[in-house]
This record gives sequence, C-alpha cells and structure tokens, in this order.
Amino acid sequence: MPDRTQSLLVEDVTKSFGPVEALRGVSFTAAPGEVLGVLGPNGAGKTTVVNILATLLRPDSGRAVVAGHDVVADAAGVRRSIMLTGQYAALDDALTGFENLVLFGRLLGMRRREARARARELIAEFDLDDAADRSVGRYSGGMRRRIDIACGLVVPPQVVFLDEPTTGLDPRSRQRVWDLVAGFEARGITTLLTTQYLEEADLLADRIVVVDHGVVVADDTPARLKQRTGGSFCEVVPVHPGDVAEIAAVVGFFAPAGTVEVGSDRVSIPACDGAGTLARVAAAVDARDIEVADIALRRPSLDEVFLALTGSGSPRLEVAA
Repeated sequence: MPDRTQSLLVEDVTKSFGPVEALRGVSFTAAPGEVLGVLGPNGAGKTTVVNILATLLRPDSGRAVVAGHDVVADAAGVRRSIMLTGQYAALDDALTGFENLVLFGRLLGMRRREARARARELIAEFDLDDAADRSVGRYSGGMRRRIDIACGLVVPPQVVFLDEPTTGLDPRSRQRVWDLVAGFEARGITTLLTTQYLEEADLLADRIVVVDHGVVVADDTPARLKQRTGGSFCEVVPVHPGDVAEIAAVVGFFAPAGTVEVGSDRVSIPACDGAGTLARVAAAVDARDIEVADIALRRPSLDEVFLALTGSGSPRLEVAA
C-alpha cells in the first residue's frame, strides 16, 4: 500500500543535463495539507525538481514519491494524484470556460453528464459565472489563471504544483490565487509553490525550501529562517533627514559597538531587548525634541534571508532552470 504519511518525499535526487549538474542530492518532504514554497535564483534547479515530481523528467538517482506513488515506478499513479499549473495557462482559447472544464472532465474519464455537472460546480466556486459562456481567448490574465486552476481540479488532486502562478497578474487577481491556495490547505491538499515574489512565499508557505546550485541550502518555516538571518532591530526615521546624525549618536548608547546602521533617511540598531529597546530609544529621541516620522521594531524580511542564503545580487527571485 502507498505510504500516505508524506504527500511529497524527495530523497537524495540527482539530475544532470550533459556536463551540467542541475540537482546534486536534493531532499525534502511535505505533509498532507502543507503549503511548501520552493525558492531559488535563476538556474538553481527548482523547476527541475517540479518537473521530476510531475513525472516530466526522470531523476538520474535518488527517490521521489508523490501521494504514495514513486515517480519512476508508478508515474501513472502520480499523474492521477496531482494538478500542475504553470505560468502559462494550457487552455483552448476557442472554447468557452465551461467547455474547457467539460473537455478536461471527459479527458479524465467522466461521463458527459458528470463532466457538465462538475464544470458548473467549478464555475460557481471560482466566481466565473459571468464569463462561463465567453471564449477563453477573451479572458483577462486573472480569469485565465482561475479557469486554468479550475481545470486542474475537475478531479480533486492530492498534490498541487503551482509554478509561478501569479506572474503578470494584477494585485486583485493575485489575491484571488492566494485565496485558492488557502482553500487547498483547508481541504488537506498539499501545495508546492514556486514564485518570483518573496512576499508571496512569506504569506502563503508553511515551510520554505531554498535551492541553490542544485542543493537544498535551507528548509524551515519563514519565521525561523528570518530568525537565522538576524533578530529584530529598532528603526528610527526622522521627519528631517538632517537629524539622522544626531539620532545615530543618541541610539548608539543602546547598541553594541559597531552595530548602528546609518542610512540617508533612517537609523537602525539591533533590538537586543525587543520592545524594551524600542521604549528606551523612543524616550531618548523624544528628550532631544527630534521630530520622528516613524519608529518601530522591524524583523528581517524574506528578501534578506534569500540574499544571505544564496548570495544573489537581487532579492527578487527569477524562474529557475
């Protein structure tokens, strides 16, 4: 019987393309209902991981299991258990949204009546009633993304692969996709998400795997990854940038030597005592009658985590090969 304790199991997977080692012993797991973010800079190997898990590529060595099915020994079982959505929707532009859904249902073995009933359910669930009888070629980017995901849910999967699902979408359409991911989690569907947007991974992922040069360099929750990069810090932004130097002198009394960071319009120090540091800095700045636009405790962003782990020159991720 298939092992259902993990929806995804990747053990020491390798993959090379000629002399290029795309994956060099990648390992991770994902539990039922978990949202796993897989991040990495361009060429890191994350898309290769997704393609292996979706049975589009065979690993050179190692083991990968999806929903209890080995990707090599039982590729058909994997395909019956997953939904794969890429950056570009795989739809027939000449058909309506409803007709696309019916087509997918029929291809998946449903009888005509069953496929039509399921299509109506998904049209309502994805708030596409007004566009159901319109050709997909006339859909907006956000509507195409929704109907594409809906087509993948005609037969409910156990694991969903979302590869760059919100690239090019406007903020409202991105929010709709985020709501869909939350719905997958509530239903116990495991989601593997790759994204160009670090804030998206921070918001959606229960856990993040960072892949760089074909190896996993981090595997943890977003909160713990941030803690590894550094603790909280206190940041002071004066109304008048000319007060930055004076603020730096004031807050220096509350920070270890050499830890005061001075920018063009703000000053920050490690908040070794958390809210206590904030209170003392605020009182000291107020005693000098310095007008402050903002003073707050900050935590490291996922951008900073990514830069620290990969040494990438850009905090925004790119599509990996």
